[in-house]
Amino acid sequence: MKLVIFGLTVSSSWGNGHATLWRGLCNAFARQGHEVTFFERDVSYYGNYRDLADPQSYKLILYRSWTEVRSAAKSAIDESDVAVVTSYCPDALAASALVLKSKSAKVFYDLDTAVTLQNFLTYGAVDYIPPNGLRDFDLVLSYVGGRALKDLQELLGAKQVAPLYGSVDPEVHRPVAPSSHYCSDLSYLGTYAADRQSVLQALFLDPACRLPQRKFLLGGAQYPDDFPWNENVWFVEHVPPPEHPAFYSSSKATLNVTRSAMASFGYCPSGRLFEAAACATPVISDSWEGLDEFFEPGSEIMVASSADDVVNAIGLDDEELRRVGKAAREKVLSAHTADHRSCEFLQLVEAAA
Repeated sequence: MKLVIFGLTVSSSWGNGHATLWRGLCNAFARQGHEVTFFERDVSYYGNYRDLADPQSYKLILYRSWTEVRSAAKSAIDESDVAVVTSYCPDALAASALVLKSKSAKVFYDLDTAVTLQNFLTYGAVDYIPPNGLRDFDLVLSYVGGRALKDLQELLGAKQVAPLYGSVDPEVHRPVAPSSHYCSDLSYLGTYAADRQSVLQALFLDPACRLPQRKFLLGGAQYPDDFPWNENVWFVEHVPPPEHPAFYSSSKATLNVTRSAMASFGYCPSGRLFEAAACATPVISDSWEGLDEFFEPGSEIMVASSADDVVNAIGLDDEELRRVGKAAREKVLSAHTADHRSCEFLQLVEAAA
């Protein structure tokens, strides 16, 4: 099967969650014998932090403008069995216009469903959604499940809609030897987001204030100059994907914080949540509806709603923390790998088509 994808980025993991997910899925498609071509506009803010230029198992086409690539894009679509347009693709409207005229199975994958729906309700339109909404696609996939699926149908006209959650490539994310560079009692890896800040304050920065003898490590991009750092909070501006396993494996525990827009819908596991679990790192997560559909609270994941919960979790003995981490890794390997998601994707496409 031939798949063509028009996405935000697969070449740079800087400041976004799309790249790591697509790398896992594209590699999984390739392992299953499928041919994948990924179109990505070459923009400076990703080009300056590019950490994948030449993928070996699929084709990446970087282009400067839609005009220069339109002909190649049309040819790729015409030759494909499945054509996918994603949220935040810079040329989503132009790509959709070609895809919707083709004979390929037409898929829209919204990796930012909560933001899409929030912006549509606020402004009445979304930059990467066609004027006719999503009704002309054979299948609409959503990174967020729950009631968001119904909203995609009622607000944006999606006919066939299904969740396609985050996943992890266990060949990349697995337990590795700890690194002194990333050693910590509690870590957090994520791009700065204003709508995450209040939870990050309560579950990361407040515990750091209460445990000055412990080391807290934060990794991620776009943190503002006025971010309320503590003396025992260490910062790494960008952790490249190849170093994520070392980052997590060097943490006694790691924190998962969900953006408020996503948490309001529930059923919103982040890719980083699966990455950390695949590394057998004990995860402390904020709570949202549907979390127990992915991990069992108390045995495979620790759930926190206050600084007290986090302090208590960090204070567990090492054997108990290792048990939680091991159970989480087993769950990921049994249900949440990129191979699982790629199979789900193909089954959903075949059913819709």
